[in-house]
Amino acid sequence: MIHELADIQIRPGTQAEFEAAIAHGVNTVIAQAQGFEGYEIRKGIEAPERYLLMIRWTSLEDHTVGFRQSEAFAQWRAIVGPYFAQPPVVQHFTTLQEGPRR
Repeated sequence: MIHELADIQIRPGTQAEFEAAIAHGVNTVIAQAQGFEGYEIRKGIEAPERYLLMIRWTSLEDHTVGFRQSEAFAQWRAIVGPYFAQPPVVQHFTTLQEGPRR
């Protein structure tokens, strides 16, 4: 499994609309993609216009080829793109180590 991490900065004052849009976009578009395994959305405390979208994919290619090169990606960007202050920074990670939860 790989983790896609998208660091998203939105336009000030659009938080409520963006939060509805990102939830809708993930649940109706991204969640239908092959290799999608789940997600988390986190909101900045010190910077309330900053969000982290973390998506779990079965493989890197499920994201970079299967999703990014599909029509679904254009649908996704049409839903959330209007809120972006700048293009998101997207990187991929693997799990090196995981500790116990308390």
